[in-house]
Amino acid sequence: MARTALVLGAGLGGISAAQALRKRLPRSDRVVLVDRAGQHVYQASLPWVLAGSRRLPQLMRPLERAARSGIEFVRGEVERISPAEHSMTVGGQTLQADALIVALGADYDLAAVPGLAEAGHCFYTAEGAVAGRRALDAFRGGRIAFVTAAPQYKCPAAPYESALLVDGELRRRGLRGATRIDFHAAEPGPMLTAGAEVSAALRQLIASRDIDYQPGRQIAAVDAAGKLRFADGAEAPFDLLFYVPPHRAPAVVRASGLADESGWIAVDRHTLATRFEGVYAIGDTVAIPLKMGRPLPKAGVFAHAQGEVVAHNLATVWTGRGAPMRFDGVGACFIETGDGRAGMGQGNFYAEPLPAVKLRAPSRLWHGAKVAYEKYWLYSRF
Repeated sequence: MARTALVLGAGLGGISAAQALRKRLPRSDRVVLVDRAGQHVYQASLPWVLAGSRRLPQLMRPLERAARSGIEFVRGEVERISPAEHSMTVGGQTLQADALIVALGADYDLAAVPGLAEAGHCFYTAEGAVAGRRALDAFRGGRIAFVTAAPQYKCPAAPYESALLVDGELRRRGLRGATRIDFHAAEPGPMLTAGAEVSAALRQLIASRDIDYQPGRQIAAVDAAGKLRFADGAEAPFDLLFYVPPHRAPAVVRASGLADESGWIAVDRHTLATRFEGVYAIGDTVAIPLKMGRPLPKAGVFAHAQGEVVAHNLATVWTGRGAPMRFDGVGACFIETGDGRAGMGQGNFYAEPLPAVKLRAPSRLWHGAKVAYEKYWLYSRF
């Protein structure tokens, strides 16, 4: 009997899941990949776009190329998800499946902080990274502010490596002496889920570059005159602003009954199964609590691994071949330091009572490894 697997979202997790399913399932089974975009953007490299070492077209690939070898690609906005019925609606058409894999990521709530979107550049989007680069090209000195607008956001290293990359670019252009860089973080410390040792090492690296780091500062509003206003009444001026907006699950996910009181989808931490039989969720749209009290970071490395696990287990059940796999919470991320080097944090985030993560010292080796992974992803998946 032929079956259909619907994968909603073509980010790292969705592409990994769809391609792994296609390899393991018989050709009589359908694998359908759905996304609203026509182009895939490798988001882990957007800080390089901001700093000028990448151009956006280098990071883009047509999604139809990810749907090679028997994967059906449907382009359109997901309008409705019915997890109990294993169905979804896109472009007014309802698609039915035997299994759903929800990988729709996180949306950016650009209107959550008055004035923020109008005054600054969101380098977590392709458009924002390009616009930020243009603004940086025109910059001749003054005060640059980096802001994280909420304590939890995807790719926790990205704001910090972006600040370090901008620092490196300004040094290259001879403008660093004429520039102050402020980092206003809603979180109490950088990458705290990775542990106090990793957080302290990253904070020391930031301080060594003369970046003024201000943790625990909740942005409340930004005015057109170039001033940040914080919830505690403090204010700070800026000439150029880069920011990470608050995140939330997509509206279609929140309306589907999949999200819990956290606003995200709750899953089994090892199988990524939701409370609905045959429905799985992976990547940034998921919340997995850790014993330490923080959730598993939203990161591409985890989405990629989760997609592989879900696809493997679904194929095992449908074909009766193989043994089940478990997502183990092990992952790594690179942290660019702006000088042709990168650090690398690696470890087990499921370790208890605290994640067991180590930060490798910045080196050209880790920078090369990050470049190599970017090339691997773009050339092997498209």
